Amino acid sequence: MAKNNEPETRTKIDDINDSLSSIEQKVQNNQKVIMWACVAVAAVVCVVLLYIYGIRKPGIESANNAIGQADLELAMGNDSVALAQYMQVADEYGYEGGNRAHLNAAIILYQQGKYQEALNYLDGYKASESIIGAASKSLEGDCYVNLEDYDKAVKCFAEAAKISDNNPHYTPVFLMKEATVQRELKNYKAEAELYNRIIEEYPDYAVDSRIDFTKYLERARQQAEAEK
Repeated sequence: MAKNNEPETRTKIDDINDSLSSIEQKVQNNQKVIMWACVAVAAVVCVVLLYIYGIRKPGIESANNAIGQADLELAMGNDSVALAQYMQVADEYGYEGGNRAHLNAAIILYQQGKYQEALNYLDGYKASESIIGAASKSLEGDCYVNLEDYDKAVKCFAEAAKISDNNPHYTPVFLMKEATVQRELKNYKAEAELYNRIIEEYPDYAVDSRIDFTKYLERARQQAEAEK
């Protein structure tokens, strides 16, 4: 009986050996793949580190140094020099320094009455904080008001109010600006709705600002009724 089973036993052993050889070959092949994968990952890591320490970090430092010089000129009252430096930083640098330079350049240009140029720099500004973002959008609206593009101004003030996220000190200001432009457009119903919102949602602002919003609300309502 043992002799009859011997060929079968050898066959099973052979099968096992063949399987082990196949697995060993696969492991060897996989080792090559793993090796090249590790090389590729290492290369990516090197590129990332090179970018962070060789490009990004020096770039951030350069941008911060450049805008620091512009800030110093502005603090000394040299607005024209500061503007030129802010514009240079905005045009040549990225990162946070370059981003802030766009906003600062826009503010000075607005103060100088160069509204379209201010808009051009505002277009390159990306807000990272809600209040500053809302203020920059409001400044954009102010530019459009001075350019008499009231429809765009309305959109900017509405967006500023939305971005400010119901801030009790700033949101009613943006709503009031929008209401003023709506009146210029003779949209009295929209004007009334905005004043009513200020009264209902921000009652403390009316007290602090000493503005009689009720008077403006009634005026807008009467004019809206007269148009029916």
